[in-house]
Amino acid sequence: MPRPTVTLSNDTITRDRIEQLLADDALLVFDACDLEGADLSRLNLQECVFQHCAVAGASFYAANLARTRWQRCRGGHADFESSDLVDARFEGCDLNNASWRRTKLASATFRGCKLTGARFEEVGQLGLSFEDCLLVGADLRRMSFRKARLNGLDFSEADLAGCDFRDAVFEGGSLRDAHIKDARFEQADLREADLGGLKLSNAKLFAGATISPRQAAELVRAMGLNVG
Repeated sequence: MPRPTVTLSNDTITRDRIEQLLADDALLVFDACDLEGADLSRLNLQECVFQHCAVAGASFYAANLARTRWQRCRGGHADFESSDLVDARFEGCDLNNASWRRTKLASATFRGCKLTGARFEEVGQLGLSFEDCLLVGADLRRMSFRKARLNGLDFSEADLAGCDFRDAVFEGGSLRDAHIKDARFEQADLREADLGGLKLSNAKLFAGATISPRQAAELVRAMGLNVG
């Protein structure tokens, strides 16, 4: 028997109310609801839908959010630490400065999201994908983007230390002033990426990568040399 669907619209939702509905095994759809600052930690919310919701400062610590759908939600400083977001979908969400520490993000998708300052330490990421996302100043240390097609990702000023970009293809996007200590770019295609701010000391990290003649000229000028 399919789970009954309960839609909650334009309301401020409490944890007690959610727990009561979950006790009836309901599939919850949150439409334009206010969940700001709510404690939703450890709840089983798998397959629930969040659309146009305010979740800023909410805690989803260790919650089961597998196969959830998030559309145009606003969640600055939301806490997803240690939650299960396997196969979750985020579209058009503002999740600036959110914490994803130790989150399971296998096969999760972020499309058209603002993730400025977000922290992705120690996440499980097999099959994780980003598209047209702002990751400015985000903490993405040691994440793997190997062989990925990176469409419109702004990594400006992000911490990419130890990241693996081998064989990745950058379709637009930016690495301007990113922190790339120990990152790997062998065989990456960087011709469409903004490489502004690259320092001579970092140039060896791009050995084996492909850049355009324009980018090469910009890098030479950044080193204080004149192109004749």
